[in-house]
Amino acid sequence: MDGPREAGSSVEVDDLSLSRLLNKPKLNIERQRSFDERSLSELSINVRALEGYDSIYSPGGYRSGFDTPSTARNSFEPHPMVAEAWDSLRRSLVHFRGQPVGTIAANDHGSEEILNYDQVVFVRDFVPSALAFLMNGEPEIVKNFLLKTLHLQGWEKKIDRFTLGEGVMPASFKVLHDPARKTDTLIADFGESAIGRVAPVDSGFWWIILLRAYTKSTGDLSLAETHECQKGMRLILALCLSEGFDTFPTLLCADGCSMIDRRMGIYGYPIEIQALFFMALRCALPMLKHDAEGKEFVERIVKRLHALSYHMRGYFWLDFQQLNDIYRYKTEEYSHTAVNKFNVIPDSIPDWVFDFMPTRGGYFIGNVSPARMDFRWFALGNFVAILSSLSTPEQSMAIMDLIEERWEELVGEMPLKITYPAIENHEWRIVTGCDPKNTRWSYHNGGSWPVLLWLLTAACIKTGRPQIARRAIELVENRLLKDGWPEYYDGKLGRYIGKQARKFQTWSIAGYLVAKMMLEDPSHLGMVSLEEDKAMKPLIKRSNSWTC
Repeated sequence: MDGPREAGSSVEVDDLSLSRLLNKPKLNIERQRSFDERSLSELSINVRALEGYDSIYSPGGYRSGFDTPSTARNSFEPHPMVAEAWDSLRRSLVHFRGQPVGTIAANDHGSEEILNYDQVVFVRDFVPSALAFLMNGEPEIVKNFLLKTLHLQGWEKKIDRFTLGEGVMPASFKVLHDPARKTDTLIADFGESAIGRVAPVDSGFWWIILLRAYTKSTGDLSLAETHECQKGMRLILALCLSEGFDTFPTLLCADGCSMIDRRMGIYGYPIEIQALFFMALRCALPMLKHDAEGKEFVERIVKRLHALSYHMRGYFWLDFQQLNDIYRYKTEEYSHTAVNKFNVIPDSIPDWVFDFMPTRGGYFIGNVSPARMDFRWFALGNFVAILSSLSTPEQSMAIMDLIEERWEELVGEMPLKITYPAIENHEWRIVTGCDPKNTRWSYHNGGSWPVLLWLLTAACIKTGRPQIARRAIELVENRLLKDGWPEYYDGKLGRYIGKQARKFQTWSIAGYLVAKMMLEDPSHLGMVSLEEDKAMKPLIKRSNSWTC
């Protein structure tokens, strides 16, 4: 993550609101019952109280609910790294008035430039930590985090005299302890201290996804049903569902608004944001109450999900056949019969794509807009597409086929490439603004990030390919602890610890733990996986490359 980010809005949080919410009685429901698999067609016809039923089988044959049979689980002796990882994760805990509320970004006391990594709780960074604690039966820290960030959402947010939307979630927060006065103060950053001054887009999406994960893990519906959580979700949704001049069903975003939080040419409609947008909408759908306000949002979500899935599955998808079709595109086509709808010039296809694309496999490309397609691979967006069922079962299998076919390029010696390929030479100067942190095969420009291991593992389990996850975990266990849990690795194969990588990076630690626990007990997948909705049938009629 980028640093440093200094103090933003100083907030003295009222303990009464937290304690009042924490003491809400839990509903006694069965854990194996799913509350989020009603079809969109049902919702669009008749909006009524939520009805749960057991999760259906995923394409790979694993169940994603809480009733995974023990025979489907992988049991093995814990690796020595696991205990070390838990010790490091617990040392990263941040407390506010005696209660754990998050984990710091990094605990690298050996670094001369700690910056703010040892103070700040980043919202997106905390997600793998939260999942680890949920899988270990420790949900209170997650509940505290959700409530604290929800409280911060309600405060005025300004960047250079511009006021941000009411629903924006903080990018991060820190706790200031005053031993003399015996007080704790929360300080939130909404982007006003970030490098580039970019307001976060993904924080609100991750918050909704984590709220659902908490609810699925604990069986406690009462938190999501509180007035505060309902309002928080509606404020986030009001921002991302708002009507604008742009006519695409996707979300228009600034460069640097996501995990790739420096300039990397992902402005417009980056796959990471679209996949998170889709997943957050699907996660919010069953948690919203069907009162007057909630019903209105449910109807808007259903409408957007249909349009978004059609758009993404059709226009962002690339496999061998589709690449060949684009290569043969005619340009300057007019009217509704146009095949080349975005007027993409075939000569703009980069040479590397032709060699990279196997006959068996496919992926969602980085971006699509008029006359521009970003053909790069982005790991997080593709894995979230699988977990949210933005991808069809066939497309999900094709993404995993691509990982296997292009293992050296996308995984190498340290999982996992955040983007591929790297931007080099003159293009690097133009696109990144000569950012020295994003030199080729480093950081966001083709660097390898161990945190992505948990997303890879979840996608592997959902598609029935656990052997891919095992292979990746073995690579991590060979080096990650010995290297001091780095933030990222450099080089084409990820052989070298990143030039500016912080050590004891919390989400590298948590990502490993989540991957291990999920592989050992695949029922944990239910926290972060949504089954395909049969109402959103793919409208792509051409053959899919995965069948080759």
